Amino acid sequence: MMAQAGQTPLQRLRFNNVALRKLPVDASLERGSRTVRGACFSLVEPQPLLRPRFVAVSPRALALLGLSAEDVLTDPHGPEYLSGSALLPGSEPAAHCYCGHQFGVFAGQLGDGAVCYLGEVAAGADRTDPCDRWEIQVKGAGLTPYSRQSDGRKVLRSSIREFLCSEAMFALGIPTTRAGSLVTSDLYVQRDAFYSGNPRPERCSVVLRIAPTFIRFGSFEIFNPADDFTGRQGPSAGLHDIRAQLLDYVIETFYPEIKTEHTDRKARNAAFFREVTVQTARLVALWQSVGFCHGVLNTDNMSILGLTIDYGPFGFMDRYDPEFVSNASDKKRRYTFEAQPYVCRWNLARLAEALGSELQASTAGSILDEFMPLYRNFYLGNMRRKLGLLRREEPEDEELVEDLLKVMHNTGADFTNTFRLLSSVCCPLVGESGQGDVGTVVDLILEQCASLEELKVANHPTMEPRELEMILSMAETSPGLFNMTANRPEVAKQLEKIGRLKELLETNQEDLKVKQRDDWLIWMNRYRKRLTQECDGMSDPAGVDKERVRIMDSTNPAVVLRNYIAQNAIEWAENGDFSEVQRLLKVLENPYSVPPDLKQPIWPGKKGSCETKGSTRQSVMDSGEKKGTADTVCLPYHTKPPEWAREICVT
Repeated sequence: MMAQAGQTPLQRLRFNNVALRKLPVDASLERGSRTVRGACFSLVEPQPLLRPRFVAVSPRALALLGLSAEDVLTDPHGPEYLSGSALLPGSEPAAHCYCGHQFGVFAGQLGDGAVCYLGEVAAGADRTDPCDRWEIQVKGAGLTPYSRQSDGRKVLRSSIREFLCSEAMFALGIPTTRAGSLVTSDLYVQRDAFYSGNPRPERCSVVLRIAPTFIRFGSFEIFNPADDFTGRQGPSAGLHDIRAQLLDYVIETFYPEIKTEHTDRKARNAAFFREVTVQTARLVALWQSVGFCHGVLNTDNMSILGLTIDYGPFGFMDRYDPEFVSNASDKKRRYTFEAQPYVCRWNLARLAEALGSELQASTAGSILDEFMPLYRNFYLGNMRRKLGLLRREEPEDEELVEDLLKVMHNTGADFTNTFRLLSSVCCPLVGESGQGDVGTVVDLILEQCASLEELKVANHPTMEPRELEMILSMAETSPGLFNMTANRPEVAKQLEKIGRLKELLETNQEDLKVKQRDDWLIWMNRYRKRLTQECDGMSDPAGVDKERVRIMDSTNPAVVLRNYIAQNAIEWAENGDFSEVQRLLKVLENPYSVPPDLKQPIWPGKKGSCETKGSTRQSVMDSGEKKGTADTVCLPYHTKPPEWAREICVT
């Protein structure tokens, strides 16, 4: 497309919408939800917002498109263009058709119910995508054929979370879709955030999402035959020629090296599936190493490129808990933190089934058998870096990591802050030969551990009371049957919780702290012994230890997007002040280096640890909305969450 004189940088974006040329498109603009057969995309008409304006932009993400923040913020039509309220020259709005297994059950047609593909834009100077162009989408731009009973809108609350977490994950080195901008408006929709029967009006808002592609496992499930359990089938069931077309497009465009290396179609497809398996194993290993819980790991939320996509009820763990669930709607606890690797493997199996005759079942099975060993290898490598075990790989490293997590779990230690503190431990060949520095670090870690009351709450059984009563009754009436039942992993966990709770009920806070300190000292001395092996025989052990600390401090973040930090920014923004969203974005862009004096002003009404007076904060991009009050409470971004943070519920 020829650039015209007087065009703004946004208007000069070079679109090359390959997906719509190479894949079948449903051209009907019929309003309302409907089944779309024989198409991977449907043309749509985004619905304009009322008085759209920027909440924040991400300079790093916009640079992928060759844009600067100034290019976007000074464009008089910037908010319209990046919310779908006005069409960018060369864009072709469409919605992607896909299916999915939701909470383990095939749901049939899903699709982009609130997302609008605008097109594919030539990459900027930072050409890091596999095809030198980026797909851009607007999330929250209105109805599509896939909106079902929804209105195709997203609200400020959820949009802030997606915008911030997309950029936070990138800064942590985790593959992810990106977020270029966040726009809000004076258009309102009713939302019942907690499904409590109390809806309230919320501002319609739109996130600009950027990725090489948003094609996902569920994209191939539109060809699924009728499901044995639900009876549902994909809208394009039986259209194997279109499935082959989609597979060819994905491999040729995003895995060109696989196409080049394999002339045999079956071998090519197997190589593709193996690469998706490797990328998925690497991704979930990274999630586990930073304490990230996706919350809704359905097959429609799994990227074909191994990216983190669709940020909904995600959460970064505070207190370490392998059974952590970030989604309050996940009543059956399918998507716990510890379950994520197994769920990802299960989802890969569904992808293999969706590929049908394109992938031999025996080949898919062999590749799936590689997933857990791949994951464990990636995970252990990540954990070695987090512990600064860089020069040697010892057989006991895996046990050292497992025992660390057990101590963290038993003491209720903060996941992020505990790992960050471990770089303060000296190698015995460099630092003190006694326990002086260890004792200091342990004291700091104990400040990150849970109180007796917190641990009592954390160890309450999560099984349905009636089912738990039946099992406990069985222990008295039928010991043999009880022993068989108790061996089931989910039952064993509940019994372990009961035993732990009994211990906690019989202790006090002072005795608990003594026990926690002893547990940490035991593990810490093992860790120091392992560090000795890193420095042993080195001509410059002090230099080796210095490098260890540098790697640990660039691997263990000082700050992550905890739910309470995100919620604080949301509450300021919902009251008309966007500056905390903007400042938090800058903090998250540098998660390994947070100035110790940098603190977040907590929205009035919350309880914090230090009272400060400050002037009324003005939003840089806001225009005349209500501002926050002058008196605020402030907390460091890297602090252990305050008590009120435990009340936050994300659905």
